[in-house]
Amino acid sequence: MLGKGSFGTVYKGALYKGKKLVAVKRLEKLVEEGEREFRAEMRAIGRTHHKNLVRLLGYCAEGSKRLLVYEFMSNGSLADVLFRGIRRPDWDERVRIALDVARGILYLHEECKAPIIHCDIKPQNILMDEFWVAKISDFGLAKLLMPDQTRTFTMVRGTRGYLAPEWHKNTPISVKADVYSFGIVLLEIVCCRRNMEVNVSIPEEIVLSTWVYNCFVAGELDKVVGGEEVDKTTLENMVQGGTLVHSR
Repeated sequence: MLGKGSFGTVYKGALYKGKKLVAVKRLEKLVEEGEREFRAEMRAIGRTHHKNLVRLLGYCAEGSKRLLVYEFMSNGSLADVLFRGIRRPDWDERVRIALDVARGILYLHEECKAPIIHCDIKPQNILMDEFWVAKISDFGLAKLLMPDQTRTFTMVRGTRGYLAPEWHKNTPISVKADVYSFGIVLLEIVCCRRNMEVNVSIPEEIVLSTWVYNCFVAGELDKVVGGEEVDKTTLENMVQGGTLVHSR
């Protein structure tokens, strides 16, 4: 077992007598929810092919069995990389990871035949391959739009801490919801910490976006990278990108 999500469990598997490793997601929720998850993933992932999206290799739809077979991502999730100390990337690599994720989101929003709103952009849904290339995964919560549709009403979905304000206002959801979530992830990449952290030195640091914004206004961005040697212009641009989406 590699991990467990809201709709199922992911296992490590092998094809061709062990020559090709894969990740197999077994959907385990109620039949209705499982069917909805399955159809959403199949529609979304089946139509996409991009170097920064996890590739769906196949599926099983036998009776009540619902399995999705993905390419195996050997270096875990971005959450592992940033928060669990397995391998903290240096500044240049963090910038590259941010660009990888941005390219994947751009493809979903603007380059697919029908725009796809992922609805749950977060570090746990960004996986790292053997070359440490970041790829967006888990399209089970994706809302597929018609080609002439830019917004849609849908029930709240996603993860607390990454949800755009419109989810709570009963207003149409657009691709901007993913942009908001990416803004939060961008700040997490910059600072190598979670968007909410209670074990901090002062209360002002608990909410990452608020703390980073205050440091930016005060001209004290060195604090958010702990004195790490970084390109100051790039740091400022990334911080602006991460904090400005929350003032829209």
